[in-house]
Amino acid sequence: MTVTIKDIARICKVSEGTVDRALNARPGVSEKSKEMILKVAKELNYTPNHLARGLAKGRSMTLGVILFDVRNQYFAQLMNAIEVKARELGYVVFPIFTHNDPQNERKALEFFKTRQVDGIIMFSVQFGHEFEKELADLQIPIVTIGNRISGQWTYVGIHERESMKDAVKHAVSQGYEEIIYVCPPLARRGEVNLYTLEERLAGCREGLLEMGKKEPLVIIDSDYIKVISQMDLQSHPKKAIVCPADIYALEVLNYFKKNKIRVPEQVGLMGFDHIDMLKYISPKISTVRYPVSDIGITAVNRLLDEINGKHNKHLNVLLLQHQIVTGESL
Repeated sequence: MTVTIKDIARICKVSEGTVDRALNARPGVSEKSKEMILKVAKELNYTPNHLARGLAKGRSMTLGVILFDVRNQYFAQLMNAIEVKARELGYVVFPIFTHNDPQNERKALEFFKTRQVDGIIMFSVQFGHEFEKELADLQIPIVTIGNRISGQWTYVGIHERESMKDAVKHAVSQGYEEIIYVCPPLARRGEVNLYTLEERLAGCREGLLEMGKKEPLVIIDSDYIKVISQMDLQSHPKKAIVCPADIYALEVLNYFKKNKIRVPEQVGLMGFDHIDMLKYISPKISTVRYPVSDIGITAVNRLLDEINGKHNKHLNVLLLQHQIVTGESL
């Protein structure tokens, strides 16, 4: 049978309130009583009933999370950080992956509404006034990550534009004169929320302008490897391929290895995100560290603040620090 606070209170001959305070390290309990209560709880294998506690407060103790997918390790790392932190705080997480489809995102929001989740963390696919109204009508606390929606909802991320500006400046500082920028999702401009990728492209252009270099050649074709294969990458001036996600950089590096194109001797390469997989790759890819775990943890903490009525309207944007990771590919 499940052991309850009432059972512990009966055995220890104290009130249920005293047991609750002892188990949750709150004041108002003598050290002697606290030791006795904790000992009995351990002997009986007591497990806190977070659901019952949540229902008593009118909560489901569940959080919804909306991400693109987990094929990109970045999202897998982000989901893991969110789930671990939420579980630590007594919450169960429902993840739904949209695969960058607005219709899937609408279904996810409807699912979370009917399941009465206490809050939602989302990397949005949609944008615009109509979508913002739909979110507001949910009357559920929401924290956004990655793609911003509007100032009405808290945003946790990095300074996307500055991070890519730093990346291309680093590439130029290594002697690269021309930048080829690979970003296939930009082909869907106007269809889906591309805030993050638009900001990174703007940062790339601004960085090159400030360094006195010409505009980047931007590749948005889905078969970007085919486009790259038709280019003369080894001609003067020296060229580097910059990608706004490590997954693209890894595909490019794989193509180079198959075709015996040496990195960085013949062409440079830079990614973005610093996903865990990179530690197994040679040559080590230069990239930008996106503090993915810290962003997941920060998003959960901020969402819990909003659920608990501690929303700070003057702190709607939380930007964490990025970092250039020097590798062997530039």
